[in-house]
Amino acid sequence: MNQFSELGLDEAILRAVRQEGYETPTPIQNKAIGPVREGRDLLGCAQTGTGKTAAFALPILHRLSQVACEVNGRGRKIRALVLAPTRELCSQIGESFQTYGRHVPLRSALVYGGVGQQPQVRALNRGVDILVATPGRLLDLMNQGHVDLSKVETLVLDEADQMLDMGFIHDLRRIVAKAPAQRQTLLFSATMPAAIRQLASSWLRDPVTVQVATESAPADNVSQSVFLVDQRHKPHLLVHWLKKTGQTRTLVFTRTKHGADKVVRHLSRSGIRAEAIHGNKSQAARERALRQFKSQHPPVLVATDIASRGLDIDQVSHVVNFDLPLVAEAYVHRIGRTGRAGASGVAVSFCDRAERAQLRAIERLTRQTLPVERDQPQYPAREQPEITRAPEPAGAAAGGRREDRPRHSAAKPAGKPAAKAFAKTGGRRRRRYSRALS
Repeated sequence: MNQFSELGLDEAILRAVRQEGYETPTPIQNKAIGPVREGRDLLGCAQTGTGKTAAFALPILHRLSQVACEVNGRGRKIRALVLAPTRELCSQIGESFQTYGRHVPLRSALVYGGVGQQPQVRALNRGVDILVATPGRLLDLMNQGHVDLSKVETLVLDEADQMLDMGFIHDLRRIVAKAPAQRQTLLFSATMPAAIRQLASSWLRDPVTVQVATESAPADNVSQSVFLVDQRHKPHLLVHWLKKTGQTRTLVFTRTKHGADKVVRHLSRSGIRAEAIHGNKSQAARERALRQFKSQHPPVLVATDIASRGLDIDQVSHVVNFDLPLVAEAYVHRIGRTGRAGASGVAVSFCDRAERAQLRAIERLTRQTLPVERDQPQYPAREQPEITRAPEPAGAAAGGRREDRPRHSAAKPAGKPAAKAFAKTGGRRRRRYSRALS
């Protein structure tokens, strides 16, 4: 089958697909749409950016529209539930359902954390056919009695391996237990570790297995290389590399949220616009950062692995692994943000001595040796702390006598006898000191 028109989808859905300019399905769509449309359970394995969302959204819309809900308002029940690990992926899946389902009488809604729940509750009360949700917020609303899954016909777990990595397994089990036993279940994942296969054997019935492309294989059109650099020099190397390299959109990955914020501060002090996106940011801040990144003059986007999957951003020219990921498969997901839609991309990694084992794991997984970059700046002899020192007293700065310098006897740590004496005061000194500070 080489055309969407040959996949047996409803004409109203095909009209929406044509309006988006799509004519030829991707391999995962070509293999998955038919079985899902027929009501089969499915276990799908494909890399990010291969069209997995349309592979389940199109046939779900087809199946639900064939028996459209005749009731309105509160009489509508959730008939399809899609679970995804991040808010951004939820938003993109929701947009896909809105786009492909614009000509069918079905309602969809989004449920995720980081924002107030009242608008989501109002949408649920109005009645929805398709619900796209993150596990945590969905379970919270279920416990409050706002969500009823008793009429779910199709359950989708998208990016299932990432949901397991993020610790959602217990939430998933509670949610699945509330769905009907007789349902269609679709499980999509970029990798197939043993934990995913175990879930598939528990929740899927006689599934069709669809796997496209080599598991965890990087794109051929992405140029990869590595800098061998001490951890303390990475911020200076990043500034040097960004100023020397021409790029349109650059995505920098760090291991931690604190690390992402720290990189943004360093880039800003160096005159480079940068924004951070991670789980500690509010949803409004994350959406604002993504809008800026998609603009004509994007800042450098510094992110944790929250951005390694599901973000559909065109023309990302460069990806920088400021910290190497702890899991080698995450490297493939990260660099998969560039080189999309046939375009070429560049991925560079900064590797400290402590990260050499992770580099070897990445090279074993990708079956290639990353070339080592030699162009590094002259690093300062000593790193300066972020908090600057207070200026020294005039006597010390002028090299004056010791007697001319102010004395700071209180700055010395109290010894054991002084500490015991302080404790015997019953806290009176502490209270007087607190009043003095206030």
